[in-house]
Amino acid sequence: MSQYIVSARKYRPDSFGTLIGQDNIARTLSNSIQRGQLAHAYLFCGPRGVGKTTTARIFAKMINCAHPGPDMEPCGECESCVSFQEGRSYCIHELDAASNNSVDDIKALMEQVQVPPQVGRYSVYIIDEVHMLSLSAFNAFLKTLEEPPAHAIFILATTEKHKILPTILSRCQTYDFNRISIPDIVRNLRDIAAKEGVQIDDESLHVIASKADGAMRDALTIFDQTVAFCGSEVHYEEVIRNLNVLDYEYSFSLVDDFLSGDYGKAFLILDEVLRKGFNALHFVASLSAHLRDLVVAKTAGLESLLELPDSLKKRYGEQAGRCTPRFLFDALAVTTACESAYKAAVNPRLHVEYALMRLSALGGNAFAPAAGPTPAAAPAAAPSATPPAPAVPAAAPAPAPVAAPAAAPATPAPSTPAPVAPAPRRRAPKTGSALSMNAIIDEPEQPQEETPASALPSALPTDEAVRGAWKALPAAYASRPRLASTLQNAKVDVREENGTKIVDFFVLNEAQKQWIEEKMLRDLETALRSGLGCPRINILVTVVPDTEAREKVPYMPEEKAKDLMEKNPEVRAFVADLGLDTK
Repeated sequence: MSQYIVSARKYRPDSFGTLIGQDNIARTLSNSIQRGQLAHAYLFCGPRGVGKTTTARIFAKMINCAHPGPDMEPCGECESCVSFQEGRSYCIHELDAASNNSVDDIKALMEQVQVPPQVGRYSVYIIDEVHMLSLSAFNAFLKTLEEPPAHAIFILATTEKHKILPTILSRCQTYDFNRISIPDIVRNLRDIAAKEGVQIDDESLHVIASKADGAMRDALTIFDQTVAFCGSEVHYEEVIRNLNVLDYEYSFSLVDDFLSGDYGKAFLILDEVLRKGFNALHFVASLSAHLRDLVVAKTAGLESLLELPDSLKKRYGEQAGRCTPRFLFDALAVTTACESAYKAAVNPRLHVEYALMRLSALGGNAFAPAAGPTPAAAPAAAPSATPPAPAVPAAAPAPAPVAAPAAAPATPAPSTPAPVAPAPRRRAPKTGSALSMNAIIDEPEQPQEETPASALPSALPTDEAVRGAWKALPAAYASRPRLASTLQNAKVDVREENGTKIVDFFVLNEAQKQWIEEKMLRDLETALRSGLGCPRINILVTVVPDTEAREKVPYMPEEKAKDLMEKNPEVRAFVADLGLDTK
């Protein structure tokens, strides 16, 4: 039995041409080698599994290759390339900073740097996870990193760039590695599957690529795991069961149920998902992602944002065509609100089920009242000269009159009650820019209701009227003695500003001001507006300065005597005549 090698090691890139998803970095490093513009220190940073260490090895092998190719690819035949492939190269050194992060480790490395290479032109030192070095180790590394020997090149790799000292960053050329896109991962997995003799469909490859989250190493590990589970023939159903991934079918079925208003089926789907061991929050997140893909599929010009196989793109386009933009926007608002409040919910399942009910109400008439019996012969055309006999018994109460617009046709005779149209579904209030939202969804403008005359703003009351209404407030809050006393004793000024009456309500301290603004301000303003019959009245709570807060009250005997003499000249003269001591 031959020794098994995982795909992440077996198919690791060995040249810049086989490097996946980092074309700009590969081109920059190739050009620097061709032009002989090599820096003494490089920093490769980015997420895990995107090729940082692999690029460092290719770069180290390339600069020591004796016979590079026309595209600056290592020849693989010279002594430097052969020794590197066999793991016995003396000019390329790798150090794991996660386990060798002390000052002594760095000092040993600095002594090794002084030794020139035996084969090749450069000694390359690859320090992986460099952010794990201690502060003292970083400081010991600074001098050598700034002025290394001519034959030494340092390549630092890290997943956490923010932990690197600025003094280290300033001495390195920094290269930021990107996450690998799903199409690139799928293309590489398809090539590897063909080499390994594995039959796998595009849906399965996209599930693996999405699960990898932009890391090629993770994608290859998941691929090996899937092949071990399924064998040489991999099917989509087996992949999602092995990787514990929610099937696309659940989301497609849920949206169909929402459009038809069938929240009962949505409940059953949620129950099936939970019985399979999935987390309810993961279920809602998957539904949000599906709604997002529907928005992308419905909007022209965004096809590149839909990272799915062609078969699924067609299904998304078909379902998106049956959804209105308003439904998709409102549905996304419901699912994202459900996600954000999920952790605070006492009953998480009920929280998600309520969200499913709201989604069903958006698309159908799941919660509309049942219609009563309709006369079989009720024609839609205009009534004839002789109206038919009423279908409603005479003892039945007549329906309440319904307000109609001015342009509505005349009301039919009382003997034949006109059918009342169901009230339109109330929409949630819009947030943000109503103009931009209407432009996006092309929603027809709704007729505005005429404002009753009683609701129109009246003329501003006089200052005296405002003061009189304020004096009546303490009686309204007699059940709260402290508040009533504060309102009665507070200083109040009335002024007019921009067509609004401003009542300056002076309080004694910040705590009192904060309490009134948070608990009572809206109630007080409502009481004043109702009492004066004018909505343009606002209350501004202000803290009285210390000098005006209250008159100082004498407390000690000396203070009382001094206050008495200041207010009564006769007492002051009497004290002076008798030579009394007031201290």
